[in-house]
Amino acid sequence: MGLSAAAKEKPVKSSKKKSPVRKGQKQAIATERRCSIASTVGILSDAWAFLVIREAFFGAKRFEEFRSGLEITRATLTDRLRRLVHEGIMREFPYSSTLSRVEYKLTKAGIELYPMFMSMMQFGDRWLETSKSGPLQLIHESCNCVSKPIVTCSCCEQRFSARDVSYVDGPGAGRIPAEAPRRSRRTADDFMRGRPSSVSRTLEVIGDRWSFLILREAFYGHTRFDQVHSELGIATNILTDRLARLVDHGVFRKEMYQDAPERYEYLLTPMGADLHGPLLMIMAWGDRWRSQGRPPMLLRHDACEKIFTPVVVCNRCGEAISAFSMKYRMRYNPEKFGGRKSSRAVPGRI
Repeated sequence: MGLSAAAKEKPVKSSKKKSPVRKGQKQAIATERRCSIASTVGILSDAWAFLVIREAFFGAKRFEEFRSGLEITRATLTDRLRRLVHEGIMREFPYSSTLSRVEYKLTKAGIELYPMFMSMMQFGDRWLETSKSGPLQLIHESCNCVSKPIVTCSCCEQRFSARDVSYVDGPGAGRIPAEAPRRSRRTADDFMRGRPSSVSRTLEVIGDRWSFLILREAFYGHTRFDQVHSELGIATNILTDRLARLVDHGVFRKEMYQDAPERYEYLLTPMGADLHGPLLMIMAWGDRWRSQGRPPMLLRHDACEKIFTPVVVCNRCGEAISAFSMKYRMRYNPEKFGGRKSSRAVPGRI
């Protein structure tokens, strides 16, 4: 039925008034699961913050070294360095008493991001590098072997898969007010600035807050749209977009479970299931540095039946890796990207 002329002349204005709340009745506050993954995502989902940390691992310390390696504006770099210092990831150290200039070095919390980066690097090398060999070849100093680090159980020291892990509420379990949605201007290639990096390729696929949390829910067994929507309180258009992107990247496969009306569930592919290790390393870092000693979630390894912490170890000798125990050979020339070649680099390229 068509609109009358009067109706056409008087378009309906959308009301911005809040829904009335009866006296004595409180408005419902959106909440989300307390989670160490969510508390860490803010660092990794900011492309510039991640890139600054990456360059720090390659030896960058001074403002101009970060700028030349990333071609970043002075204002943006100043903001990210200030933010990382505030987050406790980096510290300022004066290196010129006359000019009051400072160097930026990773704190202990920043250095302990390294195993997390290594787990994401291995994922990127396995699934996202078209040449089937990543930009770096890692060498573990302790055993002097080419190393492909793996994630293992801290109790039995065995490798595990997503199916081998059960989740138990920890002392910090519960719900907290949901984080206010933030507008993101990130484009698909933001993480790919500067030198080649398999960690960047991994974050190119999952490197925004909602994608991280959707993956987390998948590992908790929530595979249907309405389940994820209910748990995260995410806008339906954003959820639709992130699920479509994760399907396109091969992380999920879409499978119909009802045809009238059509309903789908989103199941992890073998590639998606392989993100379990990196996601647990993100959680482990958040448990250590963001939970005030009260981790929200504990992990039980079904094979040894013990509560464990995921650990990244050398696949050759089984020793836990650190930023100070790994060297590397490059498959690229760092001078082409304006970046540093740190003292951890082995002479020559492969």
